[in-house]
Amino acid sequence: MKKETVTTNQITEGVIWKQLLLFFFPIVLGTFFQQLYNIADSFVAGKFIGNDALAAGGNSYEITLIFIAFAFGCNIGCSVVVSNFFGAKKYGEMKTSVYTSLIAGGVLCGVLMLFGAIFCGGLLRLINTPENIFADSKLYLDIYIYGLPFVFFYNIATGIFSALGDSKTPFVFLACSSVANIGMDILFVAAFKMGVAGVAWATFLCQGVSCVLAVLFVVLRLKKIGAGEKTKLFSFAILGKVAVIAVPSILQQSFISVGNIVIQSVINTFGSEVMAGYSAAVKLNNMVVTSLTTLGNGISNYTAQNMGAGKHARVKQGFRAGLAIVWIICVPVCALYLIAGKYLMYAFLDDVSGAALKTGLTFLRVISPFYFVIAAKLVADGVLRGSGMMKQFMIATFTDLILRVVLAEVLALTPLGTTGIWMAWPCGWCVSAVLSIIFYRGGAWNKMPDEKNKEEEIVREEEELEEEIEGEGL
Repeated sequence: MKKETVTTNQITEGVIWKQLLLFFFPIVLGTFFQQLYNIADSFVAGKFIGNDALAAGGNSYEITLIFIAFAFGCNIGCSVVVSNFFGAKKYGEMKTSVYTSLIAGGVLCGVLMLFGAIFCGGLLRLINTPENIFADSKLYLDIYIYGLPFVFFYNIATGIFSALGDSKTPFVFLACSSVANIGMDILFVAAFKMGVAGVAWATFLCQGVSCVLAVLFVVLRLKKIGAGEKTKLFSFAILGKVAVIAVPSILQQSFISVGNIVIQSVINTFGSEVMAGYSAAVKLNNMVVTSLTTLGNGISNYTAQNMGAGKHARVKQGFRAGLAIVWIICVPVCALYLIAGKYLMYAFLDDVSGAALKTGLTFLRVISPFYFVIAAKLVADGVLRGSGMMKQFMIATFTDLILRVVLAEVLALTPLGTTGIWMAWPCGWCVSAVLSIIFYRGGAWNKMPDEKNKEEEIVREEEELEEEIEGEGL
């Protein structure tokens, strides 16, 4: 039998605070660099091309989120299943789940590329894209579709790393590619005068390099983990396990993306200046929400590993520690957006005195105080996903989506205008957060016996019995 060599981080052992901080820190930094892709694109488009280019990029971004939703779902489904097998030390099944996820993800990616090639133009029409930015929006989307395999396989690869307790390796890839993306954005747009196409191609190339390296390192990492048995390349049974987690996650992100597209269509009726302001502000917002979402994904991996190892008490402790960590992160971010949001907006806009700046600043002031609420929801959601409570997870998520879309449509027609649209966000977050916390507190896994505690109790009983015997002997 081949010797098992596990070089990854078992987050089923050690001090929970320390483990989560070590696990979370690269994730937070990695998410920051991930958002640099979008921020760099927006900065270069706004400063070197103009507000119309910024609006075009932001408009297209809402549609790209549909495709990202599928990649994200594959990431979550794969990582939770891999985490569970890894925590249970079933390394053969763990490897099979990795290969199965990569193959299934490739097939799904091909289908989505075909869909995108046929319907992206129609989707842009559907969301009321103004004629002055339609051509640039379409061009950006067409190039993005070419790079969709990079998005898919990179997300699956990072999910695998996280499942194995390694959040540092994906961070290195992201940091390098994000910095390179900034340089290539400036080169293609400022030097080569490629316009919006330059922004898209820069992102395409940098994501491609990151993807290839990430997949290569995953393969090398798996070779260091001995399974002790022949590993299958594909398993329909394991695909079913992945799908149980992935499909609800895909539906969640897809419907959220569709909801955002509906909201974007409402925003588009207010003109390109408002669109530009929203595009800039939502980039800043997404940096925070995406970071918190990624930390929630980390909680899913943590939960799945500990559930697989039978250490259910650590799940509850991990939830409390994770909640404290994300709230600590929210404090400086909220203060920064409320106090210095105006100056952050300057980085994206070529006109710092018009409607675009006012729109973006109002958005940040309405949204940012409620980061504490969405943070609590995302941590609770992470536990729900990691423990397999997907029905409850979906209920809380769809409640948020429906409330945001409906309220945005209604409040946009009132004298509040765009401010009413922004108010829909915290309303949806608050209600769904309450539901997620309720589901977390009532989770069936919360009542399951903890294997580690049972073992420790047996050991204590044996020690007490020995002491009694020794005492009687004396």
